[in-house]
Amino acid sequence: MFNIEPQLNRWVEGGVLDAEAAARIRAFEAKSPAQSGGVRWQSLIALILGAILLACGVALFVSAHWDQLSPGARLTLVFAMVAVFHLAAGPAKEYYPRTSTTLHALGTLAMGPAIALVGQIFHLSSHWPSAVLLWAIGALAGWLLLSDEAQQTLALLLVPAWLACELAETGGDHIGTPIYVGRLLVVCAILYLTCFDNSRRRFVHGVLAAAAIITAVAGTALMLTGWESYTWSQTFLPFGTRFWAWAVIAALPLVVALFHGHKVMLPVAAAIVYATVLPWCYRTWEDNWSYQNFNYHHTYTGPNLVAYLAVAAFAVFLCGWGVRLGSKLLVNFGVAAFAVTVVWFYSSSILTAINRSVALIGLGVLFLVGGWALEKLRRRMIALASDRQEAEVAQ
Repeated sequence: MFNIEPQLNRWVEGGVLDAEAAARIRAFEAKSPAQSGGVRWQSLIALILGAILLACGVALFVSAHWDQLSPGARLTLVFAMVAVFHLAAGPAKEYYPRTSTTLHALGTLAMGPAIALVGQIFHLSSHWPSAVLLWAIGALAGWLLLSDEAQQTLALLLVPAWLACELAETGGDHIGTPIYVGRLLVVCAILYLTCFDNSRRRFVHGVLAAAAIITAVAGTALMLTGWESYTWSQTFLPFGTRFWAWAVIAALPLVVALFHGHKVMLPVAAAIVYATVLPWCYRTWEDNWSYQNFNYHHTYTGPNLVAYLAVAAFAVFLCGWGVRLGSKLLVNFGVAAFAVTVVWFYSSSILTAINRSVALIGLGVLFLVGGWALEKLRRRMIALASDRQEAEVAQ
């Protein structure tokens, strides 16, 4: 279904429709996909598979003939990859809007490899975060010009990807670089989970929610790597890098959350506190050895008990905030995160410290009893979240 918001807003401003009629139209269109789901999911799967197969075919064709082409022909082919998809999408927009959206998305996706290939053709000096930035700018331009969900999703994924790549490249081999990247990923994940939870654009909501959950898990894992060092010459991040890192990790998400009110501001602030505290919850041990007249030093770190408690507490906060917002997604994610934390603590701290048979029995009891209790609590919170959401809709 095409986006009807611009037309509705124009009709309301022109006095053709009143606000109540526009709201009824939105409610009707929101229910329509469920009534015609038998056609929608089939066409959606066909479009996704068609886009994947077309992209794979183009990639195979380019790779098969790449070595046989001159630099000029390579450059022409790279530009054609981007241009052909966008040009083909234009005529299809009026009669086949979904196909047009898919082709435009393929054109924007092709822009990333095109930028990388141009750098390879001309042997340009490689600062690859800049390539991701150019790709993000292209996606933002597509979102601005087309206003469709695919371009919006790509833009919202590529901007934090560029920030993370830039931070990782600037940090280099300094101690703590993975931790700062993990902090950025976790805060951006919570920002997306709360900002787009009730979005009418279902594709944007679904893709960003999946990406945010994966990113939050990966960011937490990076923060738990600790302040590891492999050589005596490694140093911590310079002050300037840390300053700009915190500006991106904390200041920028808070400014974005400020425009969405306290429903987004508070979880983002909690994520910043969580990301600040978690990397310091660790224990340290060192190892020194010599090999062929060279001395080596490695400082190992691992999570301590406070780290498990911090992750579990943040998961509980997400559950509570999900109930408050009427968000089933946050409730389910918080419950899953809490369950994984309990199993992680048991397997890393208890399983190795007791007899194997007793440990397996305890793990089985934990899954049966703990899983039953957690599922019962999850259903209760989901019911409360549904009631909350219905109350807000009624108001």
